[in-house]
Amino acid sequence: MTDWTEAYRPRTLSEVRGNDKAREKLREWAENWDDHREAVVLYGSPGVGKTSAAHALASDMGWKTVELNASDQRTADVIERFAGRAAKNATLAGSAAGGGARGGDTASRQLVILDEADNIHGNYDRGGARAITRLVKEADQPIVLIANDYYEMSRGLRNACREIEFRDVSPRSIVPVLRNICRQENVDFESEALQRIAEQNAGDLRGAVNDLQAIAEGRDRITIEAVVTGDRDRTIGIFPFLDAVLKEETPEEALQSGYDVDETPDDLAKWVEGNVLKAYDTGEAARAYEFLSNADVWLGRVRATQDYSYWRYVTDNVAAGVAASRDGTKGGWTRWGRPQFWRSSDATAEEVVRKIAAANGSSMATARREILPYLSAVTHHCKPRELTVAMAAAYEFEEKHVSFVTGSGESTNKVQSIVEDAESLREERIADHAGGAFEPRREVDDTESDVDDTESDIGSDGESDADPGDGDPGDGVPGDGDPSEDKNREAETGDGENTDGEDDGQLSFGDFT
Repeated sequence: MTDWTEAYRPRTLSEVRGNDKAREKLREWAENWDDHREAVVLYGSPGVGKTSAAHALASDMGWKTVELNASDQRTADVIERFAGRAAKNATLAGSAAGGGARGGDTASRQLVILDEADNIHGNYDRGGARAITRLVKEADQPIVLIANDYYEMSRGLRNACREIEFRDVSPRSIVPVLRNICRQENVDFESEALQRIAEQNAGDLRGAVNDLQAIAEGRDRITIEAVVTGDRDRTIGIFPFLDAVLKEETPEEALQSGYDVDETPDDLAKWVEGNVLKAYDTGEAARAYEFLSNADVWLGRVRATQDYSYWRYVTDNVAAGVAASRDGTKGGWTRWGRPQFWRSSDATAEEVVRKIAAANGSSMATARREILPYLSAVTHHCKPRELTVAMAAAYEFEEKHVSFVTGSGESTNKVQSIVEDAESLREERIADHAGGAFEPRREVDDTESDVDDTESDIGSDGESDADPGDGDPGDGVPGDGDPSEDKNREAETGDGENTDGEDDGQLSFGDFT
């Protein structure tokens, strides 16, 4: 069966539904591109027609398109080889007509489309963001960047581009699209059914078309009953969930949304905490944070016991509790954003796991699945402090690592003081573990340096400053009362506790507790 979102994609800008102002701004940008030569960012929620508008624009202008999207690898090298080549080189027709991209027929141009420009990060896209910023500044062809969250893009990239916002498509604009598709597909419908599909997709035109196709499959008529039945089994996205909790629905309805959303309860807590101040006033936020704190307690119990039945209490607090903190419904449109914590935590998590695995001699998988959850549970919010200091010392954690494991703020005095104390503790333990190995060696008189080592060790007259056994605890000589040296001797001779003959000099978590 043909994908209706592709079959009925707008072919011209005039067919793009909703966002009339954005559509006209995009057309104006294209028609005057030779004067300003700037790239443009189309941003807004998923499914509102950004990519479709870019392709429709190319069709209207007679431009060819070159597209690089999230399914492609987007390293600096790939961007230079594909998108860069298209953006920096005029076509043969353009060169012949006017000596380059600045002259001749505008139909000779290529429109370079870079999808999900706000989602270029991590090792997979290494160097990609810098390459795109460089590309938009040097391009000889028009470039359109597509983004869901404008502020997830780097500041340098934002400053190098014009921006056009695509707002959520209203149900009033979605319904005519659904009606036209039904008529083209010879599917009868009830108007109420199409209205319900449009409303339940929260401004997502693409989602509405997908739902229409799913419900129409195997039917020659779409009824409200069919839509309601299909709605029982559908999940919702994170943004409709945030609308439900922070703006629109009752606590009971918000709780149901919490069950329907395709996210784990701990991720829901992060999303709500990261966006609550965008919708709530001070009093509402204070009440909401109490429920989020309760949710955090239950998440701690999940980590400590691995009993995921406690997750339902997390959802109760995050969804129903936070919704109950509102004084009423809130109108208008709010741009929800990815939690700040996630923007940097992926790399931090990898660093934490590597440090734990290296210190314990375990695999990365064991460190991630077993050791890290345990450490998070026993040092939650840096309590007890002594244990948190010991952990930071054992794994050589910096502030960001302690913050990640304990859930406390990286810039707080609490975390910073723990890291400082951990460094001091580690220095003490290293000195103890070394048994005086790092203490300065004594100066040896030139006349004594020629003495036979054996004679020097035995000490014939017992009066020289270099004479062993003189009671100096720092000289590191066996039998002189230095306990650290005695322990080292035991380890070497097999008389101590280290019976396997191995001493790699590594400090373990147990050495700090």
